[in-house]
Amino acid sequence: MQSASTIDPAEVAKFEAMAAEWWDPNGKFKPLHMLNPCRLDYIVGQIAAEFDRDPTAEAPFAGLRLLDIGCGGGLLSEPMARLGAAVVGADAAARNIPVAELHARQAGLEIDYRHTSAEALAAAGETFDVVLNMEVVEHVADPLSYLTACQQLLNPGGLMVCSTINRNAKSFAMAIVGAEYVMRWLPKGTHEWSKFITPDELYALLREAGLEPVDRKGFVFNPVSWSWGLSARDLSVNYVTASVKRA
Repeated sequence: MQSASTIDPAEVAKFEAMAAEWWDPNGKFKPLHMLNPCRLDYIVGQIAAEFDRDPTAEAPFAGLRLLDIGCGGGLLSEPMARLGAAVVGADAAARNIPVAELHARQAGLEIDYRHTSAEALAAAGETFDVVLNMEVVEHVADPLSYLTACQQLLNPGGLMVCSTINRNAKSFAMAIVGAEYVMRWLPKGTHEWSKFITPDELYALLREAGLEPVDRKGFVFNPVSWSWGLSARDLSVNYVTASVKRA
């Protein structure tokens, strides 16, 4: 079983330094707060479709065990818990965990937060119906090994939602120059363009890891409405994929 860590210590250190700001909508994680409603729309739709759940029902994801890998402060873990899922939030940055735990307690939510890695969870034999793998794969040392560990964490018939950033001139201009230098939404050096992954490369990695990609969409920012939306055609910068582990 996959057990060697793909954690990149330098990447962990970047997020350790920002841990206290996770729930500040105007702080260093402002881009994620802005993107979160769009991410949630996609995630909820994919889980509902894969497991035949009515998202308008009370606790529609009850009975599903969900892992939010790279959970940060819990921006996705909390809404998943509110929808009824049994949530484990895992992060390689130790300082993120008490921030997430405190916020969940204040919100009256029970979430199992852990300072651990995908590889360690897989080695321990943990399994989940859903793995959320959002904006993490571009920060690991070995994407294929990391995605393989995520595949091992899925039950047969399980679903993984994975988002990342495309690698092209536009993504360099928007995700690095724009977000880090012009808008100053993120500290300089948060992202490394060379670690970005194209949609075709990610599909190939997912297949090699033993998963079957079934969908991909772009997250597209509208500067007029100052909001994010989903696009079936524009995957030029931020994008998200859904893949399943066949029984």
